[in-house]
Formats: sequence, C-alpha cells, structure tokens
Amino acid sequence: MEQPRIPTEENTVLTTGAGNPIGDKLNVLTVGPRGPMLMQDVAFTDEMAHFSRERIPERVVHAKGAGAFGYFEVTDDITKYTKAKVFDRIGKKTDIAVRFSTVAGEAGSADTVRDPRGFALKFYTEDGIWDLVGNNTPIFFIKDPILFPSFIHSQKRNPQTNLKDPDMVWDFWSLRPESLHQVSLLFSDRGIPDGFRFMNGYGSHTFKLVNEQGKAVYCKFNYKTNQGIKNLTVEEADRLVVQDPDYATRDLFQAIAQKDFPSWTMYIQVMTFEEAEKCPFNPFDLTKVWPHKEYPLIRVGKFVLNRNPENYFAEVEQIAFDPGNMPPGIESSPDKMLQGRLFSYPDTHRYRLGPNYLHIPVNCPRIAKVCNYQRDGPMCIFASPSHLPNYYPNSFTPPQHRPNLKESTFQSTGDIDRHDNSEEDNVSQTREFYRKTLSPEERKRLCENIAGHLKDAQLFIQERAVKNFNDVDPEYGANIQALLNKYNAANGTKKPLHNYTSYVCPKAQ
Repeated sequence: MEQPRIPTEENTVLTTGAGNPIGDKLNVLTVGPRGPMLMQDVAFTDEMAHFSRERIPERVVHAKGAGAFGYFEVTDDITKYTKAKVFDRIGKKTDIAVRFSTVAGEAGSADTVRDPRGFALKFYTEDGIWDLVGNNTPIFFIKDPILFPSFIHSQKRNPQTNLKDPDMVWDFWSLRPESLHQVSLLFSDRGIPDGFRFMNGYGSHTFKLVNEQGKAVYCKFNYKTNQGIKNLTVEEADRLVVQDPDYATRDLFQAIAQKDFPSWTMYIQVMTFEEAEKCPFNPFDLTKVWPHKEYPLIRVGKFVLNRNPENYFAEVEQIAFDPGNMPPGIESSPDKMLQGRLFSYPDTHRYRLGPNYLHIPVNCPRIAKVCNYQRDGPMCIFASPSHLPNYYPNSFTPPQHRPNLKESTFQSTGDIDRHDNSEEDNVSQTREFYRKTLSPEERKRLCENIAGHLKDAQLFIQERAVKNFNDVDPEYGANIQALLNKYNAANGTKKPLHNYTSYVCPKAQ
C-alpha cells in the first residue's frame, strides 16, 4: 500500500469541528501544570466526544469488505428488452461504485476464508440509483426469505461459547437439502477466490426487464471477470489468514493504484413469460441456475474499476445498497428471496446509518434530481424550502406523475397460503454440477473439503448430511463417508459444545 504521503506546505490552522481555531492541540487545559483539567476545555471535549462515536454498527452480514469506483459502458444494444436509460445507447458510460465482501465473518475477519463473496454494484443513472446486489455465485443456500436470519445465525458464533460451531452450520444445511447446490459450489475449488479481481459476479435473483412498449421479460444478470478465474488452494488460503488477512482488500487497492484496472463483461439471460410457465423448474428459485444452453448469455457491456476510495469509512463503510432501487425498465419478479430483500436491506441501512442515509454523498443520486415530500429526521443534510408543502397531493406544487413510468402489469392467481416448496427438486442441478461440471480431481477435492469441515459436527448430523449428498450421487456420499470414517476413527465422536435440549422456554408473564 505504498502511497506517497507528501507534506503540505499550506499553513493550515487546526480547528474544532465547528471551525473554531485551536491554539494548542497537544495539551489539555489544567489549573497549573499539575492541577486538574477544566470542563471548559472544548477542544478536548470536541475531540473526545467525536472519538467515542466514530464507530457505527457493523453490517450483520457482509461486514468485511472492500470498495472501488469506476464506470459501466454499454457495448451491445438490449433496448428491445428494456427502456432503462443506463442501456439506451451503445458507448454510453455511467458512473458506478462496487463493494466486494465476505458474508459470515466480522469486520476484522480474514479475506481468504471459504465463504461466498458479496458483489454489489451501484449505478448512478439519470433515472436515479440502480443497486444490483449479488454474489460471486449464481445461487444461494435458501429459497425462502423467512429462513434468512436462521441461516445467518447458523453461520455466525455459538451464542454460548462465542465460537464458530460446525454443529450449527451442518445442522442447518443438512435440514435444508435446498442448500446442496450452493454448499457443493462453496466447497469446490471456487469456494476461495484469489482476491476479488479473479471471480465472476451475479445478480443471482430473477429480475424483470420492461421495454418502451411495455413488454416484459424475466432476466438474470451475469458479469464475467476479464482477468480470468483464479482460486486459492486450502493451503494458500490458510497461510494468508495468518500472514495477510486483508489479502483481497490489499490486492484490489494496489491493482487500481498501479493503474491495472480490473474489469468485467456484463451479460443478461432472458426468459419470456411463456417460457417461465413451461420451465421444468421454478425460475424464481434462488437455489437454481438458468442453464446457458436454454437461456444463452447476451452481452450488454463492461464495467471498469479505476478509482480507489479516498476515505474508506465515508465511501465504503457507509455505502448502502438497496435492491429496491431500480430505475424504470428494471423491476422485481416473483423471486421470494428478492422480495424479502426489498424490505430488509433499506431497513438495515436506516438502523445503521439513519433514516437519511441517502443524503450521504456515496449514496446520493448524482444525475437525477430528487423530488419527494420526505422531511426532517436525524442527519437531514438537504434542506427543502420550508415554504413548500411537506405533503402530497397539494394545491401549490404541480403533480409530476408520468404514466409511462408505471410498473408493468401481470396476472397472478393462486391461493394465499404459506406454500411449502422445500421438497421441490433439490438435487438435479447439483447432480449436473457434480457429474458434468467438475473433473475427477475437482470432485476429489470437493469431497475432501466437505469432509474436512463436516468431521467436526456430531455423528447424527454427519449421517444426515451424507444422506443428502448420497441423494445427489451415490459416489458423492460414499466418498465423503469414507473420509469421515477415517477422521472419526482417529478422533472419536465429537462431543457437543452445548445442550439445547436442556433449555426450557420461560413461560409468558
């Protein structure tokens, strides 16, 4: 991180946060050289009061991350699918911000753990912010958003021991066979990317594109790294956890500082409504991919990262992505996980950053003019003239409705119920991945990686997990079981760290 620090020749005067000049910033006010300090030392209280408040709550998930800035450039015409202005002509460039992250670790955790990587894009379009929030995998562990808190709890620390607990991890995964696809991808060679530059990204969810004529199609966003795919071996990753836990953050920052700007090519996959009705799997299921053979990649453009943050806290820690930020021409689909995130993401930001988090410069629209009737609240930065109404409709400002920007319409039928789709096909795509995508050597390493982690779970959890892998492919389950047998014979049966069965929920008072 060898950035030159050049001393300034400017004769700068130190001030308080209010801009009041300070004559001495090295010594507190005291009664005599050895006497007590004075409460009237506002230079001290200004400094200390801010210091005590300079941390904000870390993200519950994706806490450890790195960010950069650049541009997106359209290279191919997709206006027959969408009226979104970000895509309206070839050669058009739009400023973007990107945040990469791990998922389960805390803010101080290592970059090289086996974990999905967050891959979030913010486009500063003339129709407002577009946040495309995804991962480096096209799928996820669960298909229903009500399970998300429990899933994340299972990946975090044991509430009694405050230790990572394989029982929790594998108990949840083995009880939800829908996770098989993502678990298999996670423990494959791609489970530990070599930094952030050498991995693909995916919007993951199913979205809807709408064109100028109001015709809609379903869509998946994919972005392929132009640096090529590179991954770390288990041994390399373990070494870096000790020697350079910020490896991926450092690699990204140095590459951009040295003008080796990373880039990705963006593609979409398109599925018509008619195709969705006939699709052999649920196209809105986040545990499923859309096969490229049936839904080929259509090139859209590329994005390049060419600027590092000037201030990490202001531009990366405070950056806030909301999948509900979609300009006209891009809409949500019946993807339940996406719909759950439409609430949870902005709700999180209002907790972490305040109700006016969109006033923070990195989150502000840069081209679009904001026109709404939201007022006041903590950290309100933008002053709206007080003589204008703060309600709508009113008799003093003309309505600005634009009917052509209304959401597309579609018909939906069915009983309102809590529909259980956990038993839908959870193995076919995982079987395809295991048998056809992976080479024999890659399958061998996959089984070794899974067994090396699963061995620390209790025996009954191991057995349930192996049964799930066996349902995918008998060879898959048998290879993992053979490795577990060796581990268990050498180490004995793992004792539980906790005893949930002894806990009795207190009666309501």
